[in-house]
Amino acid sequence: MVRAGKGNKDRVTVLPVSLVEPLKVQIKQACEMHKDDLAEGYGEVELPYALVRKYPNAARERGWQFVFYSGSRSRDPRGEAIRRHHLHESQVQKAVKRAERKAGIEKYGSCHTPRHSFATHLLENGYDIRTVQELLGHKDVKTTMIYTHVMNQWAMAVRRPMEQLAHHGGKGSAQRRRQNHT
Repeated sequence: MVRAGKGNKDRVTVLPVSLVEPLKVQIKQACEMHKDDLAEGYGEVELPYALVRKYPNAARERGWQFVFYSGSRSRDPRGEAIRRHHLHESQVQKAVKRAERKAGIEKYGSCHTPRHSFATHLLENGYDIRTVQELLGHKDVKTTMIYTHVMNQWAMAVRRPMEQLAHHGGKGSAQRRRQNHT
């Protein structure tokens, strides 16, 4: 589950099996950081909406802490509390740029590029547009249709009936049946 993603929308998507273990390690590190913050008198996060009234202790609970957390605590701009916030998006953007350079990728890319690649590869692998729409969290299938440019490549790979006739030496199906029957 991705909370408050692009357009401040929550989305459900797939998690590659290869990322399960690294994610478990990251969660363990976040738990350790939270434990240290609590020991130093901090460890509280800003809760969404009115949850702080409904669950007064939840802001200090482990389940509400950020998995991808900031390396330092800072004053919450909405109040006076000192908190550890999530990793700032600029840090992620810089990490993506470093990874691109390290991989020798010269083409422009951004944090959004894997999302586009994911959609394109799903379509190339034969997934239907509705499945791709659901995985991307698009409300309208028209938004998902921008990825169908890859379908033009599929059309080139389709073997046309006329080409099949030419491939068989111009022999019609009746002639082929007679030939195979004798």
